[in-house]
Amino acid sequence: MTAFRPADLARLVVLGAIWGASFIFIRVLSPVIGPWATADWRVLLGGATLVVYAVAIGRRAELARYWKSYVVVGTVNSAMPFLLFGFAALHLPASYLGILNSATPLFAALLATIWLDERLTLAKIVAIACGGIGVGLVSKAGPVVPDALFIWAVAASLVAALCYAAAGVYLRRNVAHAPPLAVAGWSQAWAGVLLLPGMLAATPASAKSILTDPILAADMLALAIVCSAVAYLLYYRLMRDVGPTRTLTVTFLIPLFGMLWGWLFLNETITWTMLVGCAFVIASTLAVLQPARA
Repeated sequence: MTAFRPADLARLVVLGAIWGASFIFIRVLSPVIGPWATADWRVLLGGATLVVYAVAIGRRAELARYWKSYVVVGTVNSAMPFLLFGFAALHLPASYLGILNSATPLFAALLATIWLDERLTLAKIVAIACGGIGVGLVSKAGPVVPDALFIWAVAASLVAALCYAAAGVYLRRNVAHAPPLAVAGWSQAWAGVLLLPGMLAATPASAKSILTDPILAADMLALAIVCSAVAYLLYYRLMRDVGPTRTLTVTFLIPLFGMLWGWLFLNETITWTMLVGCAFVIASTLAVLQPARA
């Protein structure tokens, strides 16, 4: 495993900051246009932006060589988990979604030992577990009613986390040399097409809502352009350079930045328990980023 460069760390932190902010936009959009439309507009606009940009600057997508991989990545890394988390968000608080999403690095580490021959050390397992504890403290998880819908929502969240991990390992194994801009653009474009029939059936008036409400339009553009187009460009670059286990430690940072943005823009309170959780998150992330010793 290669050393983690300062540029990689900067990309990881920026990615965590962007995806941490995405919860603010989703919180505004989902109750109005629905989770299906929120997910589909996000990937349609984000993917189209990157594809148009790539064409404008003359970047080749190598579709003849990688189109099947773009379909797999778009399905497993965008369409499926976005829908699963959208369903889970109807029955779970956002704090629980963050905690369950933090299982992604553990799934990635397990899958990487099978398909990428990466070593799963005890130190790495402990670091990932501590990251999960930190996410729980930061997220302020409270009591819930453990009914059937709660169980289904937890299962959906864990399957979504597994999707992210599997897609990361697939990227490293099969799409390592594909241009990150092409992977980010064409995979999201495919995810948008895949989700489109369901969006039209579930929320046919979502386009009108976005077009007639400036606040919704601004939130959707921010979610699509910043939290999808820019973020996935950073994400696939990290996948190519440092691998899935390290890249997916961003799921530890997302609740941390969500807490920070909530404090800055929503006047939410930061407690000492949450600060302790931050320490766990930062320490565990740095531990996972260290190269394994022979």
